[in-house]
Amino acid sequence: MPPTIRPSVCTLCFLLLMAALTLSFAQAPAARPQVCISGFYDLYLHPDEWQKTRPMIDSVIVADHSINARDTDAQLKTMFDDLNSWNIKFTLEVGAVKPWGPTGAKCFAANSPKWDRFQRLGAHISAIAMDEPLVCARYNLKLSDDYAVQETAAFVALVRQHYPEILVGDIETYPSTSVEDHVKWITALNTRLASLGVRGLDFYRIDTNWAVFTLANKGTWRDVVKIEKYCRSIKLPFSLIYWAAEYPGIDRLHLAADDTWYEAIFQEGYDYALCGGAPDEYCIESWLHNHAPGPTPVNVVPDTGDFTFTRSVHDFVDKFVAARTATPGAQH
Repeated sequence: MPPTIRPSVCTLCFLLLMAALTLSFAQAPAARPQVCISGFYDLYLHPDEWQKTRPMIDSVIVADHSINARDTDAQLKTMFDDLNSWNIKFTLEVGAVKPWGPTGAKCFAANSPKWDRFQRLGAHISAIAMDEPLVCARYNLKLSDDYAVQETAAFVALVRQHYPEILVGDIETYPSTSVEDHVKWITALNTRLASLGVRGLDFYRIDTNWAVFTLANKGTWRDVVKIEKYCRSIKLPFSLIYWAAEYPGIDRLHLAADDTWYEAIFQEGYDYALCGGAPDEYCIESWLHNHAPGPTPVNVVPDTGDFTFTRSVHDFVDKFVAARTATPGAQH
């Protein structure tokens, strides 16, 4: 009969410590996904009318050119002071390659005075999201993907040099850009940035025209999940825009209303989750207008009203975000 092997006191202590650590790691919750929303002006004009929704929001995004042209210094300062007091991050959608700025240097030269103005008035710009430089180079400028890589990298390098604290991400479209082309684009852009000694992308955001899945039998949510998984494989936070892609077509039939918007973003939420999608950031945006014409949804607040923008955000986040955990996401 073989002798009984008795563990030493040190061994027992080590095993107990490892078991405790394993249990603590297993029980530690993963980081909550981020939530970003369109930065409608009514959010700042009526702060008391979206108090239930505000704690759910991590950041707002606005187009830099729109608020620069629209708002006075006093209005902007009030906006930035409010965001800072609410602990909501301020992010911008910006041009990196555009018809009005076909090179990265020209876009940067046009954009940076706006950013300087915002910062002077109290803005803490957390991140910028480049507005579809690949799509613009391909379809507006009729130039090569290599050109898009070169000029986008030049733009990012300038941002890193002059605004090192600002995160830089990219927005691109699907299904007009295939899964394979998204992977090639991310790889080529990050490779070019590395060759310049510049940090790569901080996040990647997909703008999906999911209406064409049905109307043109083109694209699937499973393909978007493939892009998400690729981003996760290279530790690039993945962001997805949630919007009412079906709204314009329904509106042309004069059948659309604010409940159309509400139901559509929920439909996207269900469909993407059903395919196993779980973005690091949920970006809920509306740039739509109805046939009146008027904004969609018509009312931004209150978040206690039926089918307002902030009510739709509140209910969507409560359904799809608050109760789940995910890989740490885009911290902007």
